[in-house]
Amino acid sequence: MILKYVARFVLKLAGWNITGPLPAPKAIVIMAPHTSNLDFFMGWLGYTSLGIKSHFLIKKEVFKWYTSPIFKAMGGIPVDRSRSSNVVLQITDEFNKHERFIVTITPEGTRKLSKNWKRGFYHIAMNAHVPVCLGFLDYKNKEGGFGQCFKPSGNFEIDFVQVEEFYRTKTARYPEMFNLSPQNQSTSA
Repeated sequence: MILKYVARFVLKLAGWNITGPLPAPKAIVIMAPHTSNLDFFMGWLGYTSLGIKSHFLIKKEVFKWYTSPIFKAMGGIPVDRSRSSNVVLQITDEFNKHERFIVTITPEGTRKLSKNWKRGFYHIAMNAHVPVCLGFLDYKNKEGGFGQCFKPSGNFEIDFVQVEEFYRTKTARYPEMFNLSPQNQSTSA
């Protein structure tokens, strides 16, 4: 509970506001833009300030003996990118096990300029029958939070129109590294 107040204090000190409706108890939250390591910490502070625990996917290589307890306590879910593990089924199983479960995914997949967003978030939401909520960090306005949520229709191109419209008004920490292209057919999260 004390972390909630510490997070609020740090955000206020940095001049940031958290806005928008809270995501559903079970949801995929896509977080964008994602162009900096600072994005992770700002997002984590935002969730913590609201008293929400969100899980996130992170490469298994960061789960060392000394970092694993920290990342797991923060909500980290290790992903083995070297094997063809089925992340969609893994995360769907987690949704089925819990009454409340939020997973935050950065569909850009990297902090570098990505020409294509990964679609894993969409496939997980479809498979788990949960909404996709639009999470954001807007460095220009020092604002983070959540926009609308939607149930995926099964037609990514149509659904992505509202995603693209929403994120067009958000400014990344490094704007030249942010792209809204949905062209990649990848199902990896």
